[in-house]
Amino acid sequence: MYQKVSTDMNFVEREKEVEKFWEDNQIFQKSMEEREGSPMYTFYDGPPTANGKPHIGHVLTRVIKDMIPRYRTMKGYEVPRKAGWDTHGLPVELEVEKMLGLDGKDQIEKYGLEPFINKCKESVWKYKGMWEDFSSTVGFWADMEKPYVTYDNNFIESEWWALKTIWDKGLLYKGFKIVPYCPRCGTPLSAQEVAQGYKDVKERSAVVRFKVKDEDAYILAWTTTPWTLPSNLALCVNPKEDYVKVKAADGYTYYMAEALLDTVLGRLAEEGQAAYEVLERYKGKDLEYKEYEPLYQCAADAAEKQRKKAFFVTCDEYVTLTDGTGVVHIAPAFGEDDANVGRNYDLPFVQLVTEKGEMADSTPFAGLFVKKADPEVLKDLDAKGLLFDAPKFEHSYPHCWRCDTPLIYYARESWFIKMTAVKDDLIANNNTINWIPESIGKGRFGDWLENVQDWGISRNRYWGTPLNIWQCECGHMHSIGSIEELKSMSDNCPDDIELHRPYIDDVTIKCPKCGKEMHRVPEVIDCWFDSGSMPFAQHHYPFENKEIFEKQFPAQFISEAVDQTRGWFYSLLAISTLLFNKAPYQNVIVLGHVQDENGQKMSKSKGNAVDPFDALQQYGADAIRWYFYVNSAPWLPNRFHGKAVMEGQRKFMGTLWNTYAFFVLYANIDEFDASKYTLEYDKLSVMDKWLLSKLNTLIKTVDDNLANYKIPESARALQDFVDDMSNWYVRRSRERFWAKGMEQDKINAYMTLYTALVTVSKVAAPMIPFMTEQIYQNLVRSVDQTAPESIHLCDYPVVNEDYIDTELEANMENVLKLVVMGRACRNTSNIKNRQPIGQMFVKAEFTLPEFYQEIVADELNVKNVKFTDDVRDFTSYSFKPQLKTVGPKYGKMLGGIKKALDTVDGNAAMDELNANGSLNLDVDGQKITLFKEDLLIDTAQIEGYVSENDNGITVVLDTNLTEELLEEGFVREIISKIQTMRKEAGFEVMDKIRVTYTGSEKAESIFAKYAESISSEVLAEEVTKAEPAGYVKEWKINGEQVTMGVWKEGM
Repeated sequence: MYQKVSTDMNFVEREKEVEKFWEDNQIFQKSMEEREGSPMYTFYDGPPTANGKPHIGHVLTRVIKDMIPRYRTMKGYEVPRKAGWDTHGLPVELEVEKMLGLDGKDQIEKYGLEPFINKCKESVWKYKGMWEDFSSTVGFWADMEKPYVTYDNNFIESEWWALKTIWDKGLLYKGFKIVPYCPRCGTPLSAQEVAQGYKDVKERSAVVRFKVKDEDAYILAWTTTPWTLPSNLALCVNPKEDYVKVKAADGYTYYMAEALLDTVLGRLAEEGQAAYEVLERYKGKDLEYKEYEPLYQCAADAAEKQRKKAFFVTCDEYVTLTDGTGVVHIAPAFGEDDANVGRNYDLPFVQLVTEKGEMADSTPFAGLFVKKADPEVLKDLDAKGLLFDAPKFEHSYPHCWRCDTPLIYYARESWFIKMTAVKDDLIANNNTINWIPESIGKGRFGDWLENVQDWGISRNRYWGTPLNIWQCECGHMHSIGSIEELKSMSDNCPDDIELHRPYIDDVTIKCPKCGKEMHRVPEVIDCWFDSGSMPFAQHHYPFENKEIFEKQFPAQFISEAVDQTRGWFYSLLAISTLLFNKAPYQNVIVLGHVQDENGQKMSKSKGNAVDPFDALQQYGADAIRWYFYVNSAPWLPNRFHGKAVMEGQRKFMGTLWNTYAFFVLYANIDEFDASKYTLEYDKLSVMDKWLLSKLNTLIKTVDDNLANYKIPESARALQDFVDDMSNWYVRRSRERFWAKGMEQDKINAYMTLYTALVTVSKVAAPMIPFMTEQIYQNLVRSVDQTAPESIHLCDYPVVNEDYIDTELEANMENVLKLVVMGRACRNTSNIKNRQPIGQMFVKAEFTLPEFYQEIVADELNVKNVKFTDDVRDFTSYSFKPQLKTVGPKYGKMLGGIKKALDTVDGNAAMDELNANGSLNLDVDGQKITLFKEDLLIDTAQIEGYVSENDNGITVVLDTNLTEELLEEGFVREIISKIQTMRKEAGFEVMDKIRVTYTGSEKAESIFAKYAESISSEVLAEEVTKAEPAGYVKEWKINGEQVTMGVWKEGM
């Protein structure tokens, strides 16, 4: 006997039982052990940070990253699944600052570096337990007991080896550059970090009057960063563009780009007075070295100290005429283009902003944060008569990806990896990767690589992998590549050295050039270098596990959200290219973001964020997993909401579960044990062979799709099969399960359905691991203890090509098409399916063997199905012009065309259209030709017949009902009502009952006439006219009053 199956859809408690079963029996560990030594399939898990809670987006990444390895394991591969934790960097430091009530680097250093990094170490495990519970609940299988941890000494040592390798290649260098800089965190950021923090902001720009030296004229220049104006040293024009000197209506004389005159000065025009008068024309090059008066004395003083020339017009083609005035202000300390101009013209270096992002003491705005200085600078210039305009504009501005502070572009000394030197290799390696979707690899990611910048690798922070460069006062620098090398060069390196600040800062080495002490540089490295090093650092390569690394590199599969294109996806490729000149992953599924049901980004502040634990508790893991698989392509944004999850659960999981429950119910009644029988194909009915054919087609389809990372296609194929199995096979085969005894046909039905249920569960196991485990345990393990202990220890089903019968599937597909169209005809004529119909006519390019015609007839409750080449006697067509195509072509003739179409012979017109692809009309003596796209075609109904037309198939139902047909329909209604009453009375499926009735004269006569057939259908020992007893209910059947009672012995 199989365990009785409840048909309720609350799967959460069942999933907890399965989770416990896996844990108690170490099923994950066994799935790994059993595949040891098999062909390798490598998956890399992008490490989350355990000092933040999981969100609903992590459910999506977890379920995709779990499903593919499960599938590959069932396919016979060894799939290492080492979990990892990202433990360094700003995210951790900021969390600890918050926890300790600290604000900024000064307070951290006052608190003490050693206690601070100890708190960081604790913080990274704050939510470790929550992440592990979350992963277990969602069904994410990974080795959590032996994870890689980026703060581990072995991991850091591997990174040092990598950095030394890059150093030895001459690709790691120190440079004084303009870098994206977070003044709050006091550190530069990499281009990929900057890319993650853009926000749309509305700010005021400045159009400023720069007084020309020794001339009553001004140069109009534009800037979007007013706070940089106190550091202004030059102006810049495009040497090839046209510039003018104009007398403006406001009384000033200006120099600016001719193309922008109306945009900038147009507002000065008044009635009878032009906005400006052009005095002279120049090329930009003509204005080069034209001098102007310094805007602020603080910049002039700083420039004078450096004895360098400043405050003149420079030229560079980067200046565009798309906005502004065609003249830009130059502050070489605060922008890459400005810095380039500064170098070209040997301008002084003036940086009147501190590392905290505050205006320098020498400015009139001392101590103000740069963004707060903006309005003060505008106010000051306005008071001096130097502000022409301060237009508002909206633009995308970079903010710190972790603390949300606006970044500034700031000149400082930093360490860089020369990615520009390996650009061609990056692009070539990227071209070997199978990106899903391809458009991201070739587009977003490919474009990023085309414009790759040197990687700003250093961070002026505390909790991170220390940069492994030691420097000497003699200028010599040395990169340390291992702990062994460090100890060999140092007299004060402890045996148990921890490779973190502050401990590593105390270790000195002897300079091989001059013999003096060398000290480590103070920086740590970008934490993206940590996660990008995980392919080798997780194995402590190259110091050990060389063979393991080489077997597991590159990965066959990785997957993360789309924002990782400039995060982990990039750092992996960058480091792998630098070290091995090879792509580190072969296939990558890029995941879209999870949104709310209105397509809005989820956030706590908006109140639309979904707590993943609440969602898992409410819907269960399988339902959420299934939703993410079937809903849309994984790279598209996913709108997550309960209604959609529940609908997916009902449509697929509910249907599968109910079919399984149906099997168990009847198998238990018949004491049917599948392990005692074999499936004998030659003895099977056509329906059985059809289901097995569909099943094997499914195996082939899903296997092929999953092998090619086509997830929605796999899920939809499963959903379609389960629908066919339940709503076609089971529904068409019910009476076989209800038959008495255990004849061969009944055994065939049981074995076919059993085979389908077990096999489809294995096919679906990687996707819905909990439910399929429960089905497997009950259907397989309960009757066969020699079977694998878990469905996840089974091999993936292998297609049996001999069972695939394409002709059979095509015939049944046509049957289903006809049934759907026939039901639509019934709906149109408002005739219930229980009411038999005399005739159905079919016009199609196919015919069906008699067996299939009988299925159509039975399914649609039609006495006769007739295939014909002509349905003119029952149906016709009506035509209207398609306005969007006919209107533009024939305009005023539209009315005449409508009239002509109203009068055509519908069938003859349709014949002409099918034969020629067009229809000719005579409209007011003019020949008009209309094509299919010009016509709206509808089926015109003829009285007594209802028709449907779709894709070249026409189905016609004869709705003329004889008295005999009406009586038969009445009987079917009676049977249906009694079956409803059986359920409502709580009777078991096989309970024998008695039925009594009273009613109208017509109703009673039908009861009497058909009592025997009613009895056999409802398992009644007798159906008699008497005062209704037992469970009693009144009905109106086809307009006739009926009261019935049902009861069973002992009630």
